Amino acid sequence: MSRKPLRALTRRSVLPALAVLVVLGAGAAAHANRPVPFGDRLVKPGTAAGGDASPVSAQTRATAGLELRVGPGLEAFDRQTGEHLWSYRREGATALHQATLGENAVVIWDDGMVTSVRPSDHEVRWHRAVPGLAEWLHGTDAKEGTERTEAEKLAEAGRRAAAALHPVGGEETWVAVVTPALTMGFRDSDGDLRFNSRPLAGCSYDPLRAVHTGYAVLVPRTCTGTNGAGNPLPGGITGFRLSVRGFQLDAGPNVQLRRLDDQRVAIEDGPVLGTRTYDTKLATPESTCTVPFAALHPTPGCPGH
Repeated sequence: MSRKPLRALTRRSVLPALAVLVVLGAGAAAHANRPVPFGDRLVKPGTAAGGDASPVSAQTRATAGLELRVGPGLEAFDRQTGEHLWSYRREGATALHQATLGENAVVIWDDGMVTSVRPSDHEVRWHRAVPGLAEWLHGTDAKEGTERTEAEKLAEAGRRAAAALHPVGGEETWVAVVTPALTMGFRDSDGDLRFNSRPLAGCSYDPLRAVHTGYAVLVPRTCTGTNGAGNPLPGGITGFRLSVRGFQLDAGPNVQLRRLDDQRVAIEDGPVLGTRTYDTKLATPESTCTVPFAALHPTPGCPGH
């Protein structure tokens, strides 16, 4: 087997090698200096504003021992001593509302981003952007000419963020985000988008009247349009569930929903349609059981039947 002698590098052959080194060096520098995705920052008390703090340097604590607050980021305090432990922040964004879901926290930001964080070790689990959420949070649907202070604007944005975010437990935890034009459902384990739903043309969802239980999110629908025959479109309620089919309920335009417990919702629909109870686990109206006269038979499914 012949062996080729080593060939000395000529000036022409050295140039490509140097070019490769320059490119690799530039790539490494760009990687080191690239912006942090989504502007994520973990800040410990006492550090400079906007400075970084390594999650490793912050003490790990069980979520149950933390009190979580929002503004300007997700702020963690020791539940017993009140000590401010750390802040999770995003550059250029303000946290408006947070809800806990098991050992995790879900945060809505004023730029329309939704973030899942594991507070015990400060890990950002996932980010998701919801189209149209930022515009609704900032009240762009409010009447023109309405003067509001910055404090009033922030308070209203916080109220809307709380109405938009619906964490749901059950066998597989998930999060629904409701806006007038769109409802999206994300699986909590990995942030996977499981569904997105837009209302009928001429209709809109009403986040401020939506409620959730441990099994579903119920969102009223208001309609101002008409159908092909020129008749007004009816209102209604859309029930969203993650792993099983959702449901649709007829309702008037001003229906009010009230959560009774982790399974049942009271539907108050005015003097004509009255009040009824809906079981979100079974996806069926709850039977109304009354004490019957002796000559009458009890309602099916009620005691005594």
